[in-house]
Amino acid sequence: MKGMYYLFCAFSLAGTSVIAARFLDENLGIFTITAVSLFFALLCLLPLDWRELVKTVRRLSLRDWILLSIQALFGVFLFRMFLLNGLLHTSAGEAGIITGATPAVTVLLAMLLLKETVNRTALLGIVSTVAGILLIQNLLAPGSISTFSINHFAGNVLVLCAAVSESLFNIFSRIAFKTEASHREPLHPIAQTTLVTGMALTLCLIPAIFEQPVSTLFSIDWKQWLALVWYGPFVTAIAFIFWYAGIKRCDAQTAAALSGMMPFSALLLSVIVLGERAGWQQWSGGLLVILGMILIGGNQPSELKADRAESF
Repeated sequence: MKGMYYLFCAFSLAGTSVIAARFLDENLGIFTITAVSLFFALLCLLPLDWRELVKTVRRLSLRDWILLSIQALFGVFLFRMFLLNGLLHTSAGEAGIITGATPAVTVLLAMLLLKETVNRTALLGIVSTVAGILLIQNLLAPGSISTFSINHFAGNVLVLCAAVSESLFNIFSRIAFKTEASHREPLHPIAQTTLVTGMALTLCLIPAIFEQPVSTLFSIDWKQWLALVWYGPFVTAIAFIFWYAGIKRCDAQTAAALSGMMPFSALLLSVIVLGERAGWQQWSGGLLVILGMILIGGNQPSELKADRAESF
């Protein structure tokens, strides 16, 4: 339950990324947004546990560095590149499709790469989560799929690519934990988040230079600066710390089901903050997402119920 709570918090915070991105100026480059937000995240992360970070760096193997680099590539760099580009062509509400594909893709990859099995109750929970997300996006209404594809095709394809990137990040995070658990104490979530954030920032720096970041950053207002700050310490630092603490306690299927909180929190905030309208399909979908999390939550594998990460 502790792991599920961490994942719940992680995905709820991640869902706010769609709303924060809506406040950012279209003239502000995609890589500039990502680089500045990651810089703010590092400013908060480095003072928290720098001694643990130094110890972690000293004991990392080449395999560890490769897995962390892959997580930075898919979980931050590609995820945000696809999401932010997609939001230029579709609405914030429709961008919730980012997790519409994530649970299904994550479970499929977990079965193929991690050899995880799915029992009936867990499968029902996953189906409930996916169905809820489809309702939230109004994709189950007659004629909605054709309209969705025609009007926002480019943006939605990019957001779907972001969903695949998120799924790959989920899987590689789990692979990394299994590698750690097999031969040593797992990495601390804060140290792991700091390393992944730093690697993602490095990936963003060179393309950000070509976006003339200095002049565009001086032109944005306080709301957009606030969105950048939120994108950094909250959507990146805190959410990733919760994620790494949670994935060490739960399997990929549970993470897939709880990823349904991303579109649900995005839906709530799009109504409250952005003033977008939501109908019965969206609210019914939210209830199905919650039902899916409950069904999945009671089906943790026995070895995970023992909570192998007590040190966290």
